[in-house]
Amino acid sequence: MPMYDYACGRCGEFAALVPLARWRDPAACPQCGEPSERIVGGAPAISALSSAVNRAHAANERSAHEPRSSRSGHGMNCGCCSGGAKAGRTRAAPDGAKSFAGARPWMISH
Repeated sequence: MPMYDYACGRCGEFAALVPLARWRDPAACPQCGEPSERIVGGAPAISALSSAVNRAHAANERSAHEPRSSRSGHGMNCGCCSGGAKAGRTRAAPDGAKSFAGARPWMISH
């Protein structure tokens, strides 16, 4: 919900959060309750925000109606995204003998 500036004839300027659908409607003054017209008080300070805040706002706007997973469909501990070493097919026995789980046992590896 955006914040708009309003001017009350008695109390002066104030800001109020108003739904987009009601941007033209007057807002009640928080002090006296009198309906006050919207004014253009100043430009929004969007450029003063840091790039991290701008990226966060952009991500919130994109996901407002269609949230999307940040893991691209991978489950927890998928292995490809964790950066850890993947387990190979070669298994070594305590005596040094090798076995190949799920592979052709007659093939010799390099």
